Amino acid sequence: MSADQRIARPGAVPAPFTERTPRVAAARRLTSRTGRERAARFLAEGSQAVREALDWAERDAGRVFELFATPEAAERHAEVWQRAGAAGVPTSLITEKAAAGLSETVTPQGLVAVCGLVDVPLTTALAGSPRLVAVLVEIADPGNAGTVLRVADAAGADAVIFAGAAVDPHNGKCVRTTTGSLFHLPVARERDVDVVVAACRDAGLRLVAADGRADQDLDAADRAGDLVAPTAWLFGSEAHGLSSEVRAGADTALAVPLHGRAESLNLATAAAVCLYATARAQRA
Repeated sequence: MSADQRIARPGAVPAPFTERTPRVAAARRLTSRTGRERAARFLAEGSQAVREALDWAERDAGRVFELFATPEAAERHAEVWQRAGAAGVPTSLITEKAAAGLSETVTPQGLVAVCGLVDVPLTTALAGSPRLVAVLVEIADPGNAGTVLRVADAAGADAVIFAGAAVDPHNGKCVRTTTGSLFHLPVARERDVDVVVAACRDAGLRLVAADGRADQDLDAADRAGDLVAPTAWLFGSEAHGLSSEVRAGADTALAVPLHGRAESLNLATAAAVCLYATARAQRA
């Protein structure tokens, strides 16, 4: 628990912080993108996310600044609570109402860590001869973005890049949807899509646009051996896909073949098929 909460008479149970406690109020501002950018911090909610954040802090010199928990959550996740304290992370008990203010879910988990931002410069994300990179171009839905990031992690991608006016990877829903993958691989943000394309080329990556209207499909490219090369997949928003300019700037465009009667695949499913097909070809 925090130093503030330890100041109590001997044997007294410290009162949990409320939503009006300054440190809780400051953490609540991190639920907005503006608040996160000003503080260079974000919230990771739930035992899985907090464990991954603590691992990240130990492994990659990341920062976990504070851990908030309701008394019930601190007891239920005692190992996480104790691990944070042993690592020197301030731990503070909070009320259920305060926990609700730090959560963007209907049923708050009552365990929230304040973390430093995870994103790295584009050059850092693409350093070291990457072989598989996912580029999220203008993807605005945090659930889709988080799922693609999770899939990229599972497929063994080397980095994920949020390009253009994409959602903030530190968005609460995005963080939850990654189920910890946000802390596993380099994540970069760059508003200029042309800069991302150029950086991928400089890193030796073949740029492949995922496009349901493309003339060539993934199966044909696989049979031709085209998926073996180091690849940066470009994924566009589910509503609009990739712009004509981005498609024109790619080396090729590929569609996921539809063998049944489905009209299309959603973004996350298509990304999973593309990333795994490339990962399988490269490992073969």
